[in-house]
Amino acid sequence: MERPPGEIAAPVTTQQAPPTPPEPPAPPVPPTEAIPGDRGRPRKKKSRFGFLKELPGLIIIAFVLALLIKTFLVQAFYIPSPSMDPTLKVGDRVLVNKLAYKFHGPSRGDVIVFSNPGECPEPHRNPVSAFFHWVTEGLGVSAPACEDFIKRVIGLPGDVVEERSGAIFVNGKQLIEPYLSKVRDTRTLPPQRVEAGHLFVMGDNRTNSNDSRFGLGQIPIDDVVGRAFIIIWPPSRFGGLAGGLRFAG
Repeated sequence: MERPPGEIAAPVTTQQAPPTPPEPPAPPVPPTEAIPGDRGRPRKKKSRFGFLKELPGLIIIAFVLALLIKTFLVQAFYIPSPSMDPTLKVGDRVLVNKLAYKFHGPSRGDVIVFSNPGECPEPHRNPVSAFFHWVTEGLGVSAPACEDFIKRVIGLPGDVVEERSGAIFVNGKQLIEPYLSKVRDTRTLPPQRVEAGHLFVMGDNRTNSNDSRFGLGQIPIDDVVGRAFIIIWPPSRFGGLAGGLRFAG
């Protein structure tokens, strides 16, 4: 359609759409989590007394370990008499190394434990009582029915041991013994040769010790249980047991 002459065309206005607001940032993606296999399943509540189920197994393991240690490694022994005073007092408990003489024999001055060389009948016990007595004996809590002995090695196989007015001579040389009781022994005993495979042992309390000089006699090396190396009870006497002997001069 044509406009009449002289008519002015009205300006055409274009209406623009309002600006689109920016989109909000996407929320952060949480890290991937492992989905446990039991998700969705009801979980069992842990009982406060669940450890009681494991207690019998722990007790059995403890007894087995005590068995192995007592049999092959170390055993505690109770001191019942004053024959080793002042080195060992009545009531002391010592640890004995059972492996000490597996590769070599005892040395002079060692404090050793050996089985009773005399006859000692065992009391009758039922299996349960015998087992618990065996465990407590190995821990040094109770004394064995047939008590072992603990003495100091003075003479080795082939040595000649002699006592002169309380002084001990081995192969004609006097021993220096600082560990002896203050009560001096003044006895004199003739020379004795130590037999093959045996030991001559004495207590540190020479006036109150049944040892190789008297009824105990010489001790077969095969009867030696081990070497006492430390006092573990009472705490006030905790400490090692020194071995070794020196000769005068």
